[in-house]
Amino acid sequence: MLHETDLSRLDLNLLTLFDAVRREGHVGRAADRLNLSPSAVSHGLARLRRMFDDPLFLRMPKGVAMTARAEELAPQVAEILSRIRAVMVSATPFDPRQSNRRFVIGAPDGVAAVILPPLLRALTIAAPKIDLALRQLLPDPGETQPESAWRGALADLDSRTLDIAILPVAPDGARFAVRPLYVEDFVIVVPKGHPFAADPTAEHYFRLGHVLVSEKGDAQGFVDQAAGATTLRRRIALTVPNFMMALASASETGLAAAVPRRFAALHAARFGLVAVEAPLDLPKFSLCAALPEVALADRGTAWLLETLVAAASAKS
Repeated sequence: MLHETDLSRLDLNLLTLFDAVRREGHVGRAADRLNLSPSAVSHGLARLRRMFDDPLFLRMPKGVAMTARAEELAPQVAEILSRIRAVMVSATPFDPRQSNRRFVIGAPDGVAAVILPPLLRALTIAAPKIDLALRQLLPDPGETQPESAWRGALADLDSRTLDIAILPVAPDGARFAVRPLYVEDFVIVVPKGHPFAADPTAEHYFRLGHVLVSEKGDAQGFVDQAAGATTLRRRIALTVPNFMMALASASETGLAAAVPRRFAALHAARFGLVAVEAPLDLPKFSLCAALPEVALADRGTAWLLETLVAAASAKS
């Protein structure tokens, strides 16, 4: 970035400004985020452009676009800000019983519905003043490889808009700390008394109508990929954006839904559904908690991570 002799020119607030404009993609929204006027943000950008001898952000009809140089700088700036935040937070002793901090955890909804009850019970006892924000994580659109499908979540960890992410894949790279939580597989849920529960064969399964969980409204999911080159094909009668809605839809329509086993054990019965073993070999997912390695310097985040790991192994 800057030569050592230029560090006296660096205002750390400019890095915060750069990060805000990068995340918002818009000068006005970045100004709102930072509680500054748009002119103050524009002035700060002008200083950054002189510093780095690059336009950094180009004006577009609906905001700004990053230059190649800004794309190169973005992860470095995010890591610098993350380390500074960790240093500042670690200077203050952390007492979970007295802390009133707010943490943000991201997870797919089928995982969050399993983890949240025991985690909240643990916080009620050990950290009654701590607040949680839960964000639903979704794979990046169009990505088919697990390692690349969750790059958006990893970027949010780097920028510290997420404290911890629960993912079905362990991120590569030395910059992330990873803790295994549990291994999940899928079962088929249908209403009580459904004929499939008495005859759970592959042929019967593929004759059914199905609910598919997909944010994008896809016509195929991982079950169809597991079926591979067979001649059996599912009819996707309904697509919904999350697993809880899949349970409600299966209950109301009689459609079948493939859902995480632990999720079904906790929530299927109250929708009048039963879980049936899948009549084909479905993949298993090793769920893990991930966060930047540098974030472990924050005693509060490190404590929350260990509490989350313990909650994942607790019976709900």
